[in-house]
Amino acid sequence: MMFKFHAVAGAVLLGFVSQHAIAQEAVVRLGHVGPTSGSIAHLGKDNENGARLAVEELNAKGISIGGKKIKFELLAEDDAADPKQGTAAAQKLVDSKVVGVIGHLNSGTSIPASKIYSDAGIPQISPSATNPRYTRQGYKTTFRVVADDVHLGGTLGKYAVNQLKGKSIAVVDDRTAYGQGVADEFEKGVKAAGGKVVGREFTNDKATDFTAILTSLKAKKPDVVFFGGMDAVAGPMLRQMKQLGISAKFMGGDGICTGELPKLAAGSMGDGQVVCAEAGGVEGEAKKSMEDFGKKFKAKFNADVQLYAPYVYDAVNVMVAAMQKANSTEPAKFLPVLAATEGYKGVTGTIAFDQKGDIKNGALTLYTYKAGKRDQLAVVR
Repeated sequence: MMFKFHAVAGAVLLGFVSQHAIAQEAVVRLGHVGPTSGSIAHLGKDNENGARLAVEELNAKGISIGGKKIKFELLAEDDAADPKQGTAAAQKLVDSKVVGVIGHLNSGTSIPASKIYSDAGIPQISPSATNPRYTRQGYKTTFRVVADDVHLGGTLGKYAVNQLKGKSIAVVDDRTAYGQGVADEFEKGVKAAGGKVVGREFTNDKATDFTAILTSLKAKKPDVVFFGGMDAVAGPMLRQMKQLGISAKFMGGDGICTGELPKLAAGSMGDGQVVCAEAGGVEGEAKKSMEDFGKKFKAKFNADVQLYAPYVYDAVNVMVAAMQKANSTEPAKFLPVLAATEGYKGVTGTIAFDQKGDIKNGALTLYTYKAGKRDQLAVVR
C-alpha cells in the first residue's frame, strides 16, 4: 500500500515538473522569405538554407530569454521574386505572429513587403536587397547586412572605365527594382569616371531572347556590356552575345555573380570576360570563418553556398543576439537594441547599422570567372 502511494505521488510530482518545464519553454517564430520557385529558385533555396542552419544551431545551444528556454521555429515562405506574392507572404508571416523576418532576397519584393512589417512593428533584415530605396522610406524596422547599389553600381562603373579601360559602354537592365537601380548607379559611375555610355536597352526578368537589343548594341561596337539583373537572364544573354560575335567584357552586380552563371551560359564565357561584384566580402581573419561556414553548409545540405546564405545566417544570429541583449523576444523591446547593433562578429565580418538600418562600411567583392569557376579579384569598401 505504501509503495502504491509513493508511486502515485511520484507520478503526480513528475507530471507537475514536466508540465512546469513545458510552461517554461517558449516557441519563438522567425520568418524567412525568398524565391524558392521560378528561375532564381537556386538562390532562394540557398538563402533559406542559411536561415535553417542558423535556427538549428541556436536551438542546439538551448538559449534562454526572459527566464524561458526558447525554441526557435522557422516559417519559410516563397515569394517567387514577385512583388504581389511577396506582400502576400509578408502578410501571412505577420498573421502567423513571427517576431522578425529575414528577407526578402530581391529588392522588388523587399521594398513593398517592408511597409507591411513596419505597420506591424516587426523587424526585417534583408541579406541581399541592395536598392537604396529599401532603407530610405523612414521605417524603423528595415535593416540590411550588405552594401547598397549606390556603392555597388558606382564601384563597377568606375572599374569599367579605370581598370577595364572601357571606351564605349552599353547598359542593359531587366526593369526590376534591383536591375534598373543597379544599372542606373553603374551608368552614374561610368560618367563620374569620364566614361561614355553608347547605348541603354532593357528587357525583363523572364526573357530568353535578346537578339533585337544585342543587334542594336552591336552596331555601337561596345567594349563593355553591363547587365542589371539576375544570372538566369545573364546566362542566355552571354550565349547570344557569342552567337552574334560580340566579344565585349560583360559586367553585372551580385545578381549575376553566382556559381551557377557558367552553367547558365553553357560554355560561352571566355576566361576573364565577366566581371561582377557581390555586395559583401571578407578579408583577413574573416576569410577563415567564411571557409568554415562553407564546409559546414556543404556537410549539412550537400550543396555549395551559391551567394547569400552566409548573410542570411548572420542576419538570423544578429536578430537573436538583440533579443538576448534586450532579454525579450517582443519586437517592441528588442528592435531598438537591434538598431543599435555595433561590432557584432559574424561569419561575413563585423556588423553595425547606421541610422537608416544600412550596414556601416559595407564591403564589395569583385570577381571574374576562369575555367568555369569564380575567381576573386579584390575586396573594396
